[in-house]
Amino acid sequence: MGNRLNKIYTRTGDDGSTGLANGERIAKADSRVAAFGDIDETNSALGLLLTEPDVPPAIRASLARIQHELFEIGAELSLPGYRHITAAHVSSLEHDLDELNAALPPLKEFVLPGGTRAAAICHLARTICRRAERSAWTAGALTALNPDLLRYLNRLSDLLFVMARSLARQNGGQETLWQR
Repeated sequence: MGNRLNKIYTRTGDDGSTGLANGERIAKADSRVAAFGDIDETNSALGLLLTEPDVPPAIRASLARIQHELFEIGAELSLPGYRHITAAHVSSLEHDLDELNAALPPLKEFVLPGGTRAAAICHLARTICRRAERSAWTAGALTALNPDLLRYLNRLSDLLFVMARSLARQNGGQETLWQR
């Protein structure tokens, strides 16, 4: 791949517009821009989580794969007509979710974000992912979106919840449960 960005500042967005991957200019206030911004924020939170030394190899591998898939989701949102995320990607998240969840006790109470630093970061990524999903649905109300992309985001936030539970329980740790 050649150079993609020769110059970081272009000044083309100074008028409140941004470019889609096909060259089309749209308003920075467009719902698609909000959606791919929230996807980018989700990906950044996962990057932060991956800096934690106590993330187990299986979770680390899953998160690394997901980061690449989130770039594809951003591409789908910024390039009309481009599709990459499929039902197989959703199934892969479900497989990871089922594997991790099988080792956890059943939930009887709500879990508060926290437990360990890695679990707290994972909960933060989960909440950002939920916002990204809402943003994608908002964009999808105006522009046809890949239904697998929307399912993917829903499943990803579920997976991040289960990952956070798993991370909180590592090395004898505990989840913080809501006390009514």
